[in-house]
Amino acid sequence: MPIVRRSEAETHEIHGARFVSYAAPRTGSRELCAWRGEIPAGTKAPAHTVLHLLTGELLITLDGRTERVTAGDTVIVNPGATLAVENPTDRTATSWVTTSVGLTAELADGTVLTPPWAN
Repeated sequence: MPIVRRSEAETHEIHGARFVSYAAPRTGSRELCAWRGEIPAGTKAPAHTVLHLLTGELLITLDGRTERVTAGDTVIVNPGATLAVENPTDRTATSWVTTSVGLTAELADGTVLTPPWAN
């Protein structure tokens, strides 16, 4: 039975945000990846698939429409959608993200991001 202990979770930092990976192929998950994201105050973060906000609040722009989300809200991002995540507050926001194995994201500058915590 695959169990990932808190002390065994892998931490990655990119674009000013921290991602703590729990479920991925390297930890025994065949189809899903899941991680906790920490988005510091004033940070804009890269794309996700399903983002559940645990603490804080964020501005989410999905396909050109911007909404403020708060703790307990969930954002569903379908394939091909354009997503921007911003924390305009003075506190870190914490999210739980779930996606299929093999996530890639194209950043605004055209860079294709293949997050190590999602593969």
